[in-house]
Amino acid sequence: MTVGWGIAGCGWVARDHALPALLAVDGARVVALHDLDPAAMARMPVEGAARTTDLAEFLATPGLDAVYVAVPNAGHRPLVEAAAAAGRAVLCEKPLAADAGDAQALVDACADAGVLLGTAYDQRWHPAHARLRELVPELGTVTAVRIVYCCWLPGDWTPDGRPHDNWRVDPARAGGGAAIDLAPHGLDLTGTLLGEDVTALSALLQTRVHDYGVDDGALLTGTTGSGVLVSLHVAFNTPDALPRRRLEVVGTRGMAVAVDTMGQTAGGSLTLYRPDPVDVPFADTPPFEAQFAAFTDAVAGRARWPYDPARDLALHRLLLTALDGGNP
Repeated sequence: MTVGWGIAGCGWVARDHALPALLAVDGARVVALHDLDPAAMARMPVEGAARTTDLAEFLATPGLDAVYVAVPNAGHRPLVEAAAAAGRAVLCEKPLAADAGDAQALVDACADAGVLLGTAYDQRWHPAHARLRELVPELGTVTAVRIVYCCWLPGDWTPDGRPHDNWRVDPARAGGGAAIDLAPHGLDLTGTLLGEDVTALSALLQTRVHDYGVDDGALLTGTTGSGVLVSLHVAFNTPDALPRRRLEVVGTRGMAVAVDTMGQTAGGSLTLYRPDPVDVPFADTPPFEAQFAAFTDAVAGRARWPYDPARDLALHRLLLTALDGGNP
């Protein structure tokens, strides 16, 4: 079975990462594009796909089986609800929504319609992280996970030098700043690596460098149910030329360190310390490609999608509660 994909939201992530990944996946075909901005669709280099600013027309495209939702966070709910009502499987970008109510509603909509829903946590699929997951048993009793995931995102940031709508620093459309944009990856990845999720979380936010009304940095600390300590430093205020992406899993018999793996490409390094350092090789499959291949197989019935939306929703609620000072 060939799975027909539609892309809703044709920004730079969809253009530079999602679309190339879909074009590389066997059994996947891009049949439709949707964006309210025709110019954004025009920048998507794919032939033969229908292009429309009308959501109903997009969802009615012949051969459309699955929709990748990459619009701003506040727009996730109406788009996912419409896709679910049309019987289309949905892979929705993280975070699930700008607020907890919308996230709950879109999860419920897919469950009620009986359609597959996945959250697009591409870091789950990075080949270094997949290899690290295999190494965790060699580390002994895991005591801590430490993640630094930072970047430079001023208010006038642009991915390619062209005029750009930087909605990630708009509190109405994003629901927050660096914390809501970057911390979901760390929370999800911790649970994916360890096989147990963070169950308690607190957050300190800063707006120190950029003047745009949302946090430009955050430090989150938490623990899993078994007592693993977890720390996440995320930021929009760290220059890209500096070291700014590091993942450490610490245990009683060793430590695994991944450097420059947090991101959309398959690069970086993985080192195992027991106690002498050993470089660990890993595959070069781009995380977006691995993610779309897995979801395509699930839509086609060739494999099971391994991540429960209820679990993703619980992590989203945990994060939003922490960002609200512990108030659910």
